[in-house]
Amino acid sequence: MKKFFAVMLAVLMTVSMLSVASAEGKTTFKVGICNYVDHASLNQIVDNIEAQLKALGEANGVVFEIDYDNCNADASVMNQIISNFIADEVDLMVGVATPVAMAMQSATEDNGIPVVFAAVSDPVATELVASLEAPGANITGTSDYLDTNAVMNLIFAADPEADLIALLYDVGQDNSATPIAAAKEYLDAKGVAYKEYTGTNVSEVIMAADALIADGADAVFTPTDNTVMNAELSIYEALAEAGIPHYTGADSFALNGALVGYGVDYANLGVETANMICEILVNGADPAATPVKTFDNGTATINTETAEALGLDFDALSEAFAPFCTSILTIVTAESFED
Repeated sequence: MKKFFAVMLAVLMTVSMLSVASAEGKTTFKVGICNYVDHASLNQIVDNIEAQLKALGEANGVVFEIDYDNCNADASVMNQIISNFIADEVDLMVGVATPVAMAMQSATEDNGIPVVFAAVSDPVATELVASLEAPGANITGTSDYLDTNAVMNLIFAADPEADLIALLYDVGQDNSATPIAAAKEYLDAKGVAYKEYTGTNVSEVIMAADALIADGADAVFTPTDNTVMNAELSIYEALAEAGIPHYTGADSFALNGALVGYGVDYANLGVETANMICEILVNGADPAATPVKTFDNGTATINTETAEALGLDFDALSEAFAPFCTSILTIVTAESFED
């Protein structure tokens, strides 16, 4: 009889604990992730978000059900993906890159679904958030803000005599506007000529690269521009053959053949984005009061194969860059990062 009562007491305690857990909140959360375009940096972010959410789910006794899609830079597809997330009643949306984040912000103004963005270079200028410290509304996230002056310093550290800098970017990319303006201000102050070359798709970027080669540019600067990133594998050989180094705002450019990628660790950015998602869904953090996470932009990644093709000595290049970087990494050309 004592054994029977002990068993019954254990059952009642278990039921009670389950009731308390149910009352305290959900144990399964639906997360909709939309990636802007298929390229190395953004894919690396998504991979790390998914891996970290799996680990956090196990650690917290919850499950994150992830619905992932990629709009491939198509606005109509992007809006349909977001509409599907809303219809599926996701608990939170993740917008990878500025255009997706802006579309999600607009789509959730009335329903209040939390939005966490990833890799938005200037969330204040694009009016995604009121400020980095207090975003406001239902949105927050991680920023890959680029220190443009630092990249400019690298260009002239390697070639003090450079007198024509090409600015290669997509005018439709909101995240390119601020760094391009900063590059112009830097070059104007230095008295160095520059010329803008733009493209809104891979074919146009290839034509822009051909034009800057014909104009005899001494170096090329591209910020964290998704369109140019998507085209990098198609232009890096022509630039190297012409002796024109490409300085860019992410290590994925260097992975795909650019001479230098300068900026954030996108794997870590993905991890921190996942941490933010967990804080909001599991711990009840308010997106409006959750500061936007920014990162140290002090790492220069040099493509050693491209440096050799350009006739640049790696040791001399590293020595020239050292005063302007917290660290220097090396990479060789590939289509994607190794797991």
